[in-house]
Amino acid sequence: MAGHAAITGLGVTAPTGLGLLDHWTATLAGTSGIGPVTRFDASPYTCGLAGEVPGFVPEDHLPGRLLPQTDHMTRLALVASDWALADAGVDPTEWDEYSMGTVTAASSGGFEFGQRELQKLAARGPQYVSAYQSFAWFYAVNTGQVSIHHGLRGPSGVLVTDQAGGLDAVAQARRCIRRGTKLMITGGVDGSICPWGWVAQSASGRLSASDEPDRAYLPFDARAHGHVPGEGGALLVLEDDEVATRRGAAVYGVVAGYGATTDPRPGGGRPPGLRRAMEVALIDADLQPTDIDLVFADAAAIPEFDGIEAAAISGLFGPFGVPVTAPKTMTGRLYSGGAALDLATAALALRESVIPPTINVTPEDTYQLDLVIGTPRQERIRTVLVLARGHGGFNSALVLRRP
Repeated sequence: MAGHAAITGLGVTAPTGLGLLDHWTATLAGTSGIGPVTRFDASPYTCGLAGEVPGFVPEDHLPGRLLPQTDHMTRLALVASDWALADAGVDPTEWDEYSMGTVTAASSGGFEFGQRELQKLAARGPQYVSAYQSFAWFYAVNTGQVSIHHGLRGPSGVLVTDQAGGLDAVAQARRCIRRGTKLMITGGVDGSICPWGWVAQSASGRLSASDEPDRAYLPFDARAHGHVPGEGGALLVLEDDEVATRRGAAVYGVVAGYGATTDPRPGGGRPPGLRRAMEVALIDADLQPTDIDLVFADAAAIPEFDGIEAAAISGLFGPFGVPVTAPKTMTGRLYSGGAALDLATAALALRESVIPPTINVTPEDTYQLDLVIGTPRQERIRTVLVLARGHGGFNSALVLRRP
């Protein structure tokens, strides 16, 4: 069996910034990327806010031949993959193509592309529908396009578990590393800020109806009333740590443990599965709760789900027993991109020994969480636990530790 899976590269396209440095700077400053929707007219809909990636001009970053065949979210993913490899100091043409693979997460595929082509079908007929519709809308399109773009012929896959998918994809990539693959591109970049996507997301009943960006997404707050959708995420380069060491790569952190569970059906009498996912991740990492220095919360901003998460955290670590943060209050929930972005942010927190803040929130004491609010907190961080929950009952927890 190969060694541990080390994170050696990060590529970020997020509402908090286009690129790793912009994202990290905005996150530490508590600068929100949430604002009125600009990608379509959202005025007829209940939710009119979103976390949109700023300043993204695909023509500035990608070959022209890719533009007709890619959805907006896939273009963001391709750019994130370019940046992740550059950050890792990897030129894929210098590697054995079968020694590299990719696993990403998705929640809905290329909805914006799909909506445009379905409108052509309805208005003009099938002969006007792009042949690229056959794959541009699909869940696995980011995995496929990233693999082709970089010539990765090793293991590939896609995980569809909503917000939990960003962690699940990294865990699957870790398995590939353990089985001998030298390098994996993994994580999630998502987004469906278009009418079709808006209707699908609204069906969950979890979107905030507020038109005030600083009051719309308030997890663990008495005023919590839903979340703001967003787009973007992060892709990470995962390597066998021995390979990374031999080539002198800088390592952000090591994926030390992972756990996943599914919630029982409502009314089934069994407890929610989040705490068990956390416990499994700690067992996998050979750690105790006292070894964890920081928790990145899922932060649903639905009172029922906030209560479940807070009870799991305070139950495992003790009341106010571990610092907790939810920087996604600056981006909105990015679906399959959200946990991947949290993981990238956690890797930076490890490197810099600083806890990024949660913004706009006045935490309820009844939740018994040591929520880091307003400004960053300087603290020695050795291990981070990242939590994610997907619509439908998916729970995932991943432990990241210093190299």
